[in-house]
Amino acid sequence: MRRRDEHRGPGPERRAADVIADRLRGAGPGEAPVRLCRAAVDLLPVTGASVSLHHDGMPLQLGATGPRAAYVTEIQATLGDGPCQSAARSRAPVLAGDMTAGRDVARWPVFAEQATAAGVRAVYSLPLGDAHVCVGTLDLYGDTPGELSGPELRTARLVAGMLTLALMDLPHAEITGEQSEEVWLGGLAADHDPLYQATGMIMAQLAVGTDEALARLRAHAFAQGRTALDVSQDVVAHRLRFDTE
Repeated sequence: MRRRDEHRGPGPERRAADVIADRLRGAGPGEAPVRLCRAAVDLLPVTGASVSLHHDGMPLQLGATGPRAAYVTEIQATLGDGPCQSAARSRAPVLAGDMTAGRDVARWPVFAEQATAAGVRAVYSLPLGDAHVCVGTLDLYGDTPGELSGPELRTARLVAGMLTLALMDLPHAEITGEQSEEVWLGGLAADHDPLYQATGMIMAQLAVGTDEALARLRAHAFAQGRTALDVSQDVVAHRLRFDTE
């Protein structure tokens, strides 16, 4: 895990604000999430980051700093388990500082095995939203075990707060009513990830609800040693049907 020398000059909050502002300069709404992930890697002792929407129990990835961060995020989507799922459910940060031993391995044994095989030894997931709703997570990945210090966690929360604003600023149709945020989130998810589309197709093929369709997709992916995203692409492209298995 990357560690930096103590910065001399502005305090950590001011430095974080400066780095975020620099990363966001000239970015359109659609670019902001990935740029903020890169800012997190600049500011924190991590080597990768990703941002995902969460809707109907699915983490739907919007962007990542690189292939490894994207892959480990997809592992969590495939398993339906991991720090990002826990952060979304609890609406609180989940800090798994050691995926090689101890309580983090006991909590997510299969995810820990697959994450460490991919070179990830620490995962820090922060919810995006407020005390009442979680719209997604910021997931930070380190290549060696370690905990975030108090100032580092405050910086991570600052980036997560900016990501929440960025997600809310993404273009979407004007929707009114009590469920407007949920409807918009579902529409945005469908636009960004075939996992959402494939789940709907499996629901139609098997005449089942969302939870069972998603469970079937995840089970198939796990049995084949693939990610849920890979299997979803086959479903959407009509290379795989679940009513013929």
